[in-house]
Amino acid sequence: MPFLPDAHDSALSGFENPLASRYASSRMSALFSTLYRQKTWRRLWVLLAECESKMGLTISPQQLAAMKATQDQVDLPLIAEYEKKLRHDVMAAIHAWGEQIPDARGVIHLGATSCFVTDNGDTLIAREALTLVRQRIQSVLLALRTFALRHASLPTLGYTHFQPAQPTTVGKRATLWAQDLALDLEDLDHLLNTLPLRGLKGATGTQASFVELFGGDKEKTQELENIFSKQLGVPVIAVSGQTSTRKLEDRIGQVLCGVASSASKFANDIRLLQHMREIEEPFGKDQIGSSAMPYKRNPMRSERIVSLARFVVGLLPSTYQTSSNQWLERTLDDSAHRRLTISQGFLAIDAILILYQNIAEGLVVHTSMIDANLRRELPFLCAEILLMEATQRGGDRQALHAKFRTSALQSAEEIRHGKPNPLLALLAEDPSWGLGIRDIESLLKPERLVGRAPEQTAEFIEKVLNPILANFKPLAPESPRV
Repeated sequence: MPFLPDAHDSALSGFENPLASRYASSRMSALFSTLYRQKTWRRLWVLLAECESKMGLTISPQQLAAMKATQDQVDLPLIAEYEKKLRHDVMAAIHAWGEQIPDARGVIHLGATSCFVTDNGDTLIAREALTLVRQRIQSVLLALRTFALRHASLPTLGYTHFQPAQPTTVGKRATLWAQDLALDLEDLDHLLNTLPLRGLKGATGTQASFVELFGGDKEKTQELENIFSKQLGVPVIAVSGQTSTRKLEDRIGQVLCGVASSASKFANDIRLLQHMREIEEPFGKDQIGSSAMPYKRNPMRSERIVSLARFVVGLLPSTYQTSSNQWLERTLDDSAHRRLTISQGFLAIDAILILYQNIAEGLVVHTSMIDANLRRELPFLCAEILLMEATQRGGDRQALHAKFRTSALQSAEEIRHGKPNPLLALLAEDPSWGLGIRDIESLLKPERLVGRAPEQTAEFIEKVLNPILANFKPLAPESPRV
C-alpha cells in the first residue's frame, strides 16, 4: 500500500514551497508575501487619494486620516472571504478595507482600475527585490575581492577544455567570477534606473476615468499622474493598455537569468577544483557528506547553486510567452503566470547569492596540491622557454622541436600508466639540448609563466571592483538555511 498522509496532519496535508521554507531569506520571502502585497496596495491607494485631494477632488481630511490609520491593519481572512465570493482579488481587498473605514469607503480606488494596484504594486515590490539582489551581489563581490587579493600571485594550472594549459593565478581566476557578476550588476542598475510604474492610466490606458473625475480637464489628469510619480520617486511608463507592457517582466527575467548563469559558472568551477583537491567550499564540523560513505566531502552548496540556477534559467524565459500573447489592450492569461515566475525567480536568486557569499567567504585553498598539480604538467608547458634557451646555446630549433615532441609523447604515456612525469630527465639526458637538469629546473619557475596575471588582478580590482564597492555596507553574512 502506498503511504497516504492523514488529511488532518497539518504538517503533511499541504504543499509548501521549498524556495520559501528551505532556501530564500525571510527578508526576500516577506517581499512576496500576501500581507506585503496587500500593504503595498493600500500604500498606493492612500497616495492616490492624497494626490486626488491635492488636485481638488472631494476627499476629506478625515477620510485620508482613516485610510492612513488603517493601511497596515490588513485582515487577510476577511479578504479571502470576499475573494471567494466575488472571484476578484482587488475588489475583495477594497471591500475588506471598506468594512474597516466605512466613511472613507467611497474614495478608495477612485477613478482607478485593478492594474493600478496590481501593476504598480508588483513593480514597486520588484524594485525592492532588485535592490536586495544588488546588495547581495555586492556582498559576493566583496568576498571575491578579498580572495583575489590574497591569492593574486599564487600560480595555478590553467585549463582550456578542462585540459592542462598555460598557468594563471588563483586570484586571476577569481576575477573571472567577479567580472561576470560585475556585468550582471551593470544590467541590474540599468533596469533599476529605467523600470517604470504603470501610473494612472485608467481601464484601457487612455486615462478616460480620470478625465471624467476632473470634468473633462485633461491637463489636470496628466498633472495628477505627474504628482503621483514624483511622490513615489519612480518614472511612469509613457503609454499602456490596461496593463503595463509585459516586456517589463522579460527585462527582470533577463537580469535574474544573468545572475543565475554567473553563479552557476562559479559553482561548477568550484566543483571541478574540489574534485582536484585544489580548492574546496567550506565544510561544517558536523556536516555529513554521504549517508553511505562517511569520508566524503561533497560540494553540496555549489551543487545547490547549480540546481537553483537551472531552475531560474528554465523558469523565466516563459515570461516571453506571456508578453507575446497579450491581446490588444490586455488579456488575463498573464496573471497566474506572473504570480509564479517573478516571485519564484527572485526567491531562487536570493538563495543562490546567499550560498555564493557563504562559499566565497569560506573557500579553502590547498596550496600544496595546487603546486603538485602544476609541477606535474609544468615540463609540458615550458616548451617555448626551453627551445629559446637551447637555440641561444647553438641548438637547431626545428630539430629540437621534433625531439621535444617525441619526449613529450613518451612522457605522457608514462603518466597514463601512473608514473611520474619523466620529461625533464629525458631532455637533460639528450646532449642536443646542451642543458643539464639544474639548468632546466632553473628555467621552470611557475611565476615566470603566469604572464601579467598578478597585475591584471590588481588592475581589475582597482578599476572595476573598488568603484562598485565604494561606500558599500555589506549585508550580514547569512548561513544557508539547510
